Amino acid sequence: MKIDVFPHIFPQAFYDRMLKVSDAASRYMQRRVRDMPMLTDLEMRLRLMDEYPEYQQVLTAAGPGIETFCDPKVSPELARIANDGMAELCAKHPDKFLGFAASLPMNNMDAALQEADRAVQQLGAYGVQIFTNVNGRPLDEVEFRPLFEKMAGYDKAIWLHPARPATFADYATETHSKYELWWVFGWPYESSIAMARLVFTGIFDDFPNLKIITHHLGAMIPYFEHRIGPGLDTLGSRTPPAEKHLLEHKLKRRPLDYFRLFYGDTALVLGPAQFECGLAFFGIDHVLFGTDMPFDQEGGAYNVRETMRTIDAMSIAPSDRIKIYETNARVLLKLPKR
Repeated sequence: MKIDVFPHIFPQAFYDRMLKVSDAASRYMQRRVRDMPMLTDLEMRLRLMDEYPEYQQVLTAAGPGIETFCDPKVSPELARIANDGMAELCAKHPDKFLGFAASLPMNNMDAALQEADRAVQQLGAYGVQIFTNVNGRPLDEVEFRPLFEKMAGYDKAIWLHPARPATFADYATETHSKYELWWVFGWPYESSIAMARLVFTGIFDDFPNLKIITHHLGAMIPYFEHRIGPGLDTLGSRTPPAEKHLLEHKLKRRPLDYFRLFYGDTALVLGPAQFECGLAFFGIDHVLFGTDMPFDQEGGAYNVRETMRTIDAMSIAPSDRIKIYETNARVLLKLPKR
């Protein structure tokens, strides 16, 4: 069995309502769905999945986050519709969709905490998906801390998806990023910064059983292990005395050790060398099969096919390959045994 922990979807009712909420969101989303019809076309998705008889999905709503296109009064409604839609799909097609990660209205934290409770307790969500910033605000702000505490209390996972718009310029003298570099390089950087900032808040010391699944195999982190390790071991050597307050933390271990506590998915569409770098960093038990489907040049088929091909080509033991494809997801998410 192959359990895809990071595919994306727009439940139809959620998509329809989303188009009515914001003109800007409507134009953007309609263009996106035209390019990726499998976001809403359930029959097309099921036909593709049928080509891989042992392929199953844990659903996540496609980005951007709900908070980016509607105000705090409307976002809770959108989150409920998204989560009800994903729960309904899982109930109708349990052989295809094993469960889902709930969407949250992160610009309304009271509502977000309530929706997390509803999704887990009533809908059976395996966790929640959040983005690496909330309309430009870092996740390590005090306001967002209760969500991490809540998910640790439930012993449920948090899916962490990168988010950075083109308006995040490459240089301070510009207003927009060029050549889609905000996505190519910006998203991996965004994920890495979010992970680091969470580490330095001591979140893993406070909530030892916290489980965070990072999209794209931990972004930059595995490739910069030796920069993160010795670099952060000498934290403070590059900071002026007047800014020493920016270095304050109460970590109980070496900073690098905390980065290994994250989980990573295989949504890379790269060669075996990149996968093996991620495996070497996180360890075999912290890597899960994920495809980012349907975001590829074939509208969904390419990522599924090529991710499987790459994993199958890796020089790892068959038992480790089974862990990536299935066992790790079952253990982490507490999925029913076959």
